[in-house]
Amino acid sequence: MKSSFVVLLSAISAAFATPLNVPRALPTPVSAATARTYLASLTVAAENNSPAYNRDFFKTWDIISGTCDTRETVLKRDGTNVVTDSSCHAISGNWVSPYDGVTTTDSSTFDIDHVVPLKDAWVSGARLWSNASREAFANDLTRPQLVAVSASSNRSKGDQDPATWVPPSSSYLCTYVRAWVQVKYYYDLTVDSAEKTALSNYLAGC
Repeated sequence: MKSSFVVLLSAISAAFATPLNVPRALPTPVSAATARTYLASLTVAAENNSPAYNRDFFKTWDIISGTCDTRETVLKRDGTNVVTDSSCHAISGNWVSPYDGVTTTDSSTFDIDHVVPLKDAWVSGARLWSNASREAFANDLTRPQLVAVSASSNRSKGDQDPATWVPPSSSYLCTYVRAWVQVKYYYDLTVDSAEKTALSNYLAGC
């Protein structure tokens, strides 16, 4: 009992000692070594878009707390000095897009990117899921799946996998591919052969 109490006090102290405006980002992905192990276990299969993908199959955004939905929750998590109104909309703050280094004080210029795009998830297994499972995937704040990025980088990426697109910022490359593999592994999604080769090559340098 005493040990548990000490641990609890330590956790509370640490929480209050943490500055409120420390830059934050998506949950830290697994290590490169773990990602390589995960990748080796993923099923390699061709993408399957039958039935055809429709974004409406993935409900966004969910209410996370109070009036704060998934988008606003990620914006608060990933920004600094973020101020929100009574509806939880970010009305000021500072954001840096990890994909390309673009900065902004206007949250409306940033998108919330799904690291593993919704369409990629669909063609690699999510088409077989229930609507509730797809909704959970599209709003997942626990895995390294959602990140605030510049609209331009998100539009450039589209629904591409790492065989054809990775973040322009080389300093974020390893984080990105580790996150990609972790998400695919957790959700038991497949990878196509070109995707697996690209991931393997990138992870070899991490």
